[in-house]
Amino acid sequence: MNIDQAVALIHRGAEQVTPESGLIEKLKKNRPLVVKLGADPTAPDIHLGHTVILNKLRQFQDLGHNVVFLIGDFTGKIGDPSGKNITRPPLTTEQVLANAETYQQQVFKILDPNKTEIVFNSRWLSKLGAEGMLKLTASQTVARMLEREDFKNRFAQQQSIGIHEFIYPLLQGYDSVELKADIELGGTDQTFNLLMGRELQKQHNMEQQVVITMPLLVGLDGVKKMSKSAANYIGITESPEEMFGKLMSISDDLMWNYLELLSSRPMDEIEQFKRDIDSGRNPKEIKVLLAKEIVTRFHSEPKADNAEAMFNQRFAAKVLPDNLETIDVRHGLSISQLLKQTGLTASTSEAIRLIKQGAVKIDGVKIEDPTLTPALGEEIYQVGKRRAAKIRIMPQ
Repeated sequence: MNIDQAVALIHRGAEQVTPESGLIEKLKKNRPLVVKLGADPTAPDIHLGHTVILNKLRQFQDLGHNVVFLIGDFTGKIGDPSGKNITRPPLTTEQVLANAETYQQQVFKILDPNKTEIVFNSRWLSKLGAEGMLKLTASQTVARMLEREDFKNRFAQQQSIGIHEFIYPLLQGYDSVELKADIELGGTDQTFNLLMGRELQKQHNMEQQVVITMPLLVGLDGVKKMSKSAANYIGITESPEEMFGKLMSISDDLMWNYLELLSSRPMDEIEQFKRDIDSGRNPKEIKVLLAKEIVTRFHSEPKADNAEAMFNQRFAAKVLPDNLETIDVRHGLSISQLLKQTGLTASTSEAIRLIKQGAVKIDGVKIEDPTLTPALGEEIYQVGKRRAAKIRIMPQ
């Protein structure tokens, strides 16, 4: 690709590039760039929301650049305050290391291992010591920290802010100094931390990194960002059938956002899809293409074909009647509690027994865990061959 084509590819789906001219200057360098992404291993599984940035990293790799995937084993024990209105509880060393191991296994489903360096920031942050930490904190003021939106709001509302939370952005920025990062990526909620990397690099007389922020993927509910805590996510290790079914459940409007941020299809092709739908094409056909592409990426093409066949068997072949009752329930119930409350089973104990027997399905996917808390949204719940209902999980 020439520079213009590379810039267009990098801009796809990106929220902001800071500074714009800096990206072009970086790409003109006759060497592979150091492209950084930091991730605190706060949860063991990666979902499609995480892959928005991972996909962008892969694009940089395809352009010939090197990715540094930084695991914040040191910062993870502090807790990133980004976007939080309360102090985030720190993780133990054991939790961080266990989650980090899972991260390493999962990121290579997207990234090229030959162009990826995995590093842990404890390698240098644990060596800073009291003197180095004091020197780092002296580089910024409390007033500067309170410019950050979440800190400013918590201060105005007289909510507590831990001193260690002020230190977090400094540590993340210092990571960029140590790695000599050319480019750093992050979600829009990370903007303050990413720009801190530029400031600290400048103070160390280094060439400043370019900051690229990516939007936060909206979850299956079409409202909140995708996250495990909101129960609106698609994990990249989920079964092909479950992944396919969840992708088919998103709204037609949300489908375009997923195509831009998750699909590798050219934007010209996606724009043609929009024109096709305006001309009468069924949006479901486009959604099937998206679902098969994502399932193929994380499993295989034959498994994607099989997931589509199973989906069609359940819905296109109308195995279940069209006039199923729709029942609204509040989010937070386990699957066994939900089945009892909606009358699909006579009791919670019966629900647990049937789940263990493999007789309970959500949108055709067999459920094995009686403690599972179903995600927000509307899905078909089936118990055995004769009992079924559309259940709509509503926010609390």
